Amino acid sequence: MLNRRSLIAGLGLAGVCAPAVLRAQAAEASQAWPSQVVKIVVPFTPGGSTDVLARLIAAKIAPTIGGPGFIIENKAGAGGTIAAAQVAKAAPDGHTLMMGHIGTLAFNPALYPDLPYDPIRDFEPVALVASVPNILVVNPEVPAKDFQEFVAYAKANPGKLNYSSGGQGSAAHIAGAYLAYKAGFQAVHVPYRGTAPSVVDLIGGVVQFTLTGGPAVLPFASKGQLRALGVASAERATFAPQLPTIAESGLPGFEAVQWYGIVAPKGTPREIVDRLNREINAQLATPEFAAVLEKDGAVATPRPPEAFGELIASELPVWREVITQAQIKAGG
Repeated sequence: MLNRRSLIAGLGLAGVCAPAVLRAQAAEASQAWPSQVVKIVVPFTPGGSTDVLARLIAAKIAPTIGGPGFIIENKAGAGGTIAAAQVAKAAPDGHTLMMGHIGTLAFNPALYPDLPYDPIRDFEPVALVASVPNILVVNPEVPAKDFQEFVAYAKANPGKLNYSSGGQGSAAHIAGAYLAYKAGFQAVHVPYRGTAPSVVDLIGGVVQFTLTGGPAVLPFASKGQLRALGVASAERATFAPQLPTIAESGLPGFEAVQWYGIVAPKGTPREIVDRLNREINAQLATPEFAAVLEKDGAVATPRPPEAFGELIASELPVWREVITQAQIKAGG
């Protein structure tokens, strides 16, 4: 029979050995990875920028990583909080990832008081994939050929312009409300279940404008189905150099850029995180992949995991201030 002293000593030894055992298990898991299909969860419906980028990444890295392959799972709802909470609780074995973005990782903590996850505590940053400047586009029936004419028209018709977004608390919701607040006009937010249907109704004239990522709207602007009035980045976008920034068009300092990146549940082995980061960055660095992104209004942003984590941490207080000042609510 073990006496109390022997039992305590045994527990102490177990406590010392536990981290080593966990590290060994993590190393073994990383060596066998991927042993099953890797799922990239997209917290929005198909067709939007988050979905487009996730599918591009999955298609490019699947052949080099090997294993059973990658799949995309679209899980929309509550501004991405449902999907993010699910991924935060998933097994940290590298088989569940999320295409996070500025909404799920920077907006939501200020929008949802009882957020069921923490962007810093619950996720491992894996790879920053792309930045996507928001583009202000209007239905061609709106009698405005540039940003200043648009603001003048909006001010002359307070509350009569509707703007669409992919949902309450989505990036386009925040950007549109922020624009109206900074430019001093009133507009009505019309949320949809995803970016794609919100753009369809914009083309159809059900709503009059949106301020959303380039991949979702530039193809329609190039066909004349929408009219692009400005880009919400600090500098003109390389993919549309002829398009002036909103800042230079009469709203100095205005900037609303979306960013996207892969995250994994906290505790995912570093070996897996590093491998994913290397594979993704290798693709982002190729001229072919960068050209594909640029064609759709996105800019490749290869970074180490630590830099992505620093970006998330720095954006949280910035957008909390914006959301608070503009009195933006997730429910309206």
